[in-house]
Amino acid sequence: MGCDKALLPFRGAPLIRSVARTVEAAAGSARIVGNPERYGDIGYEVIADRYPGEGPLGGILTALGTAAAADWNLMVACDMPALTVEVLSSLFAAAEESDADILVPLGAGGRLEALCAVYHRRSREALSAAFDRGVRKVTAAFEGLLVSTVTADLTAFENVNTPEEWAGYAAK
Repeated sequence: MGCDKALLPFRGAPLIRSVARTVEAAAGSARIVGNPERYGDIGYEVIADRYPGEGPLGGILTALGTAAAADWNLMVACDMPALTVEVLSSLFAAAEESDADILVPLGAGGRLEALCAVYHRRSREALSAAFDRGVRKVTAAFEGLLVSTVTADLTAFENVNTPEEWAGYAAK
């Protein structure tokens, strides 16, 4: 995309703030994993990424390793402007009723939407072991964990990776 997607202007604020507000409304709170200097003025607690440059799995491990981690933790990428409180609330509720370690929605073509999923705190050990073995793809780190899937509104998981994709959202 050529720029920090989290800071793209959306509905009068940076995109990351809009996504965080949606998460907060669904889960009761929201925190951002990233660079505190870059995101410190967004209006949410920013947790310094313990594994900068190592991808989303490092961010998930950072979030799960904090004292603030709850039993169930909703992890959402910052570039999903179509997320709704209803979709996230339903994911969170399904996770709380599940015996799974991770609850992941199924996206288009049966693809796991691991960057909009609910992770139990107990999944951290297995995810960390995979990370230590060099695994960086989030779904590849699921080995040995009980993963439940749910179907959800597929449009909610659309993310923005190109200026053309962003143009449709920026106009809203």
